[in-house]
Amino acid sequence: MSELRLEELAASNIVAANTLTLKPGQEQYVAPVSHSIAEAYVNPNTAWPRVVLEDDEVVGFIMGNFDPDATEDVFRGCIWRINVAASAQGRGVGRFAVLALADEARSRGFERITVMFEPGEDGPAAFFERIGFETIGETPYGETIAALTL
Repeated sequence: MSELRLEELAASNIVAANTLTLKPGQEQYVAPVSHSIAEAYVNPNTAWPRVVLEDDEVVGFIMGNFDPDATEDVFRGCIWRINVAASAQGRGVGRFAVLALADEARSRGFERITVMFEPGEDGPAAFFERIGFETIGETPYGETIAALTL
């Protein structure tokens, strides 16, 4: 595998990030990157949007939120979105992105990060469990809330 690196979401990579193609059936578990772009624009002080590059190709996208003053604990240090191109799945891209976000959270003084996702056969539960996330609850909408202690 080539070297992976993170880069801030920018004009030079936004189109590639917005056109990442997931595996069939995964679309129902994650909002499009365009939603994250809008969220980053309206939350510039807390949003952390990054692309994952393999060589010079955008193969993933992750967006975190770092808001120590959030009224709900699960929104203080969390993953808002993660997308990995279908062609890059299974090669460590998602793990790299999550661990990079975890390193950023740790450097900001957070002791854990959270993620919320819809449960389902093609959903991301197994991925997050392999990284070390543990289920800590459920949203009123039936989404799983999981946390990774840093």
